Amino acid sequence: MNQMTIFDPAMCCSTGVCGPSVDKNLLRVATIIDNLDQNGVKVTRHNPASDPKIFIHNQTIKKLLNKKGVDILPVTVVNDEVVKTKDYPSDQEFIQYLDVPEDYIKAKAH
Repeated sequence: MNQMTIFDPAMCCSTGVCGPSVDKNLLRVATIIDNLDQNGVKVTRHNPASDPKIFIHNQTIKKLLNKKGVDILPVTVVNDEVVKTKDYPSDQEFIQYLDVPEDYIKAKAH
């Protein structure tokens, strides 16, 4: 199974529902990641505000940040390869990058 890690820009929370307004894209990403988790697919997220060491110790991310600056974030890495920068994966990119069925990114019926 493909392994995805997302290196987020600095933010107070990863869900998009903090602060005065809702970030619909962050909410979409958080929902997809939760749905993937319910289907046994783990996506790891790192935020420099809460996990700064990983941004220093991961040489690929460190080099990108030194070369391009923080505007390169978010960075999506799949199997140790950078697959997307400056934006979160689309729904179809989650499916493609993780090689999962489309229903994995949708909420399970209860």
